Amino acid sequence: MSLFTRRERPPAAILAGLDKDERVVSWADTSDDRVVVATSLGVWWPEPTAPRRMPWPHIDKVVWRDGVLTVTEADVVDDTLLVDRPPVSAVLTKPRDLPPMVRKRVEANIVRSELLTVGGGAVRFVARRLPGRDGVAWWARIEPGTPDTEGVRSAITARLAILRSDWDDQER
Repeated sequence: MSLFTRRERPPAAILAGLDKDERVVSWADTSDDRVVVATSLGVWWPEPTAPRRMPWPHIDKVVWRDGVLTVTEADVVDDTLLVDRPPVSAVLTKPRDLPPMVRKRVEANIVRSELLTVGGGAVRFVARRLPGRDGVAWWARIEPGTPDTEGVRSAITARLAILRSDWDDQER
């Protein structure tokens, strides 16, 4: 038994596409001979033409069940709202420690979350860490069933201003 074993590395093509300061934290092989790679900045997801990075602050939900990893990413609209994209899934044939690593990173990215009742529903406000930067970003998510009205948007804008100001005051 060897004391020193060489750690497996993701394919060179993936490594070549990483940013200078980006490092691989885990990776997995998929059933279609591609890879999913978690880095310090996000998850590189296999797309038909080329892998695409999902930044950690934009990943809302991760599910690992029956060998399938499903990730829901959100778009940030007007630096205010998180709007979910359709979930993407990959069958992992050799998961290594990717699923728990991704879940851990997503959970660690969320600093604070609160739910506010608004006319006709609710809005969730979330503070998330931004890799490589100090501080957090505050965004809102309109909960399912809540109408996206002018009044709801006004409440979101007002609450975000308070949350961002309070957070900045705490950081000083």
